[in-house]
Amino acid sequence: MNLFLALLSLAGGIAVLIKGADVLVEGAVGIADKFGVSPLVVGLTIVAMGTSAPEVATSIAAALEGKGDAALGNVYGSNIANLALVGGVCSIIRPISVRLIMLRRELPVMILVALLLWPFLGLNSYLGRIESIALLILFASLITLTIRAERKAGKNRPDTVAAMASEVEEIKSHGVKSLRFYVIMVVIGLVALAVGARLSLLGAVFLGEKAGLSDFVIGCTILAIGTSLPELITSLVAAFKGHDDLSIGNLVGSNIFNTLLVVGCAGVISPFEVSERLAGTDYWIMIAVSIVFLLFAGVGRKISRKDGIVLASIYVGYMVYLLVFTRDV
Repeated sequence: MNLFLALLSLAGGIAVLIKGADVLVEGAVGIADKFGVSPLVVGLTIVAMGTSAPEVATSIAAALEGKGDAALGNVYGSNIANLALVGGVCSIIRPISVRLIMLRRELPVMILVALLLWPFLGLNSYLGRIESIALLILFASLITLTIRAERKAGKNRPDTVAAMASEVEEIKSHGVKSLRFYVIMVVIGLVALAVGARLSLLGAVFLGEKAGLSDFVIGCTILAIGTSLPELITSLVAAFKGHDDLSIGNLVGSNIFNTLLVVGCAGVISPFEVSERLAGTDYWIMIAVSIVFLLFAGVGRKISRKDGIVLASIYVGYMVYLLVFTRDV
């Protein structure tokens, strides 16, 4: 690959990401309307799982190679990037409204499931198959309970109607589309996100190497941001379209997905010991960022531009910490 192809790959990848996210959001909201659930639930499930695909692939591959720390480190880094980087950038561009149910249920659950890792990581410094299976069962239970609760509440709830009104009107104006149509849109959107992320990463890594950056620096900056591009673009597009539920649901759902399903799958495939670093400082940084995000969301039920600046600054600080204090760890 030469410089021209690298730039073309980077620009083309970003373009595919943006279009893919647009198609994904429209399909996801259409599915939500068909099933009588809010965009929040779709964001917490279908969209979150799709945008977390790079993290899933990376962690499972690391586990298969016996690199437990790499698998767990990927989860930590992705969770921090989702809230501090993606959440920060999205709210800087456009403040994100937060539903009360998100404050009372999903955000606390996100923190609680992260805290559940501590008995395995901090006390035993080991993640075995039994613990991993327990994480997978908990994940399936949470998703099932969330969907049932939202469907039981129905679409007549005022906040749900308000969140979906504009999209429903758009659907009606273009005629009623089938569920299959929206499912195809979601699949196309997810494929486009995967292709776009791959193209942009190839170009970015090449440019980083040409600039003389080490593999470590590339991994902490270009690759870390690159694997969060699906979440970033999808949440941005959702926010611009006025679907704040889908935007924040994608971020929170991705973190729950990473903590339970990704770690669980990695542990089932290959149980691993956890280094002191991953059981200590980095773990508590992830918890702290999650708590800060919850506190910001709770003030006025909105993540403001000022909050976004603070979150983005936290991510920059975390990058500095990695580069300065853990370069050789």
